[in-house]
Amino acid sequence: MARILCGDTEFGYDEAGGGEPAVVLVHAGLADRRMWAHQFLALAADHRVIRYDCRGHGESGSGPGPGSHQEDLLALLDALEVPRAALIGCSMGGSYAVEAALAAPERVTALALISPGLSGRPWPEDMLLEAAERVHARIPAERREVYLAGGTTEHLLVDALATAEAHIEWMVAGPGRDRSALPPEAWELAVQMYREHLERLWSGEEPPVEEVLPDLLPGTRLDRVVAPTLVINGLDDVPRVQEVAAEVAGGIPGARLVDLPDTGHLAPLEHPAEVTEILRSFLVSASTVPTREDPGAPAR
Repeated sequence: MARILCGDTEFGYDEAGGGEPAVVLVHAGLADRRMWAHQFLALAADHRVIRYDCRGHGESGSGPGPGSHQEDLLALLDALEVPRAALIGCSMGGSYAVEAALAAPERVTALALISPGLSGRPWPEDMLLEAAERVHARIPAERREVYLAGGTTEHLLVDALATAEAHIEWMVAGPGRDRSALPPEAWELAVQMYREHLERLWSGEEPPVEEVLPDLLPGTRLDRVVAPTLVINGLDDVPRVQEVAAEVAGGIPGARLVDLPDTGHLAPLEHPAEVTEILRSFLVSASTVPTREDPGAPAR
């Protein structure tokens, strides 16, 4: 375990291996860098691999003020002296990878996006209602309001566990499955990561991360992505999340979409060996793809 200061925020990270291009793993919002355990070690056989905790997660600080996740990612590359890297992101980590590729296309050799989200994209009302019914209702509304307002209660540990289990069953197993669909070790780690995040968030000891969104949201500029791109979609993920994966795959020129059966939101955790092989093959193929010109760049 190591820490590095990027600007005014300290980040927890690990690195292993060697070889170009470097590979940076960006975790999902309901997880931390531990979700990449298999990919981190396996891909290090051929690459310098870096995994880190986004601000407010795991061993990383929340920062003293508003922060941008894509700026954090690029600052981490600077701090670790990584000139160019392939970015692999899951869920909202996928959006941060896309945002970094749009901000600094010359630094991103490839993108692999697993069940990606898109920063600033509002979720439809039916998904919000489903989350309220399946997840938020697991704890009393008055205690949830206290947590959302930045306070805490004596029921914190019980409430965090109940919420984490409900959320992981709904999203990571998927709305059409239950916890028994996940390998026991995947279920346990997924619940642990999200429970610990909720305990930190609801403890009242530090303010939540205030995310600064790009001036132009990534969903409006997918056609500007020039890096070779792979999108992995779990066919048992929440349907509205699958719609975002299809939108990303359809919006990025030349992107390839891979649908995985019997897979929810955290494919690297649920099917570690299979996802690692898909990523390894993609990194090899991406290294032979000529870089496209940015369609928004001025003529030379």
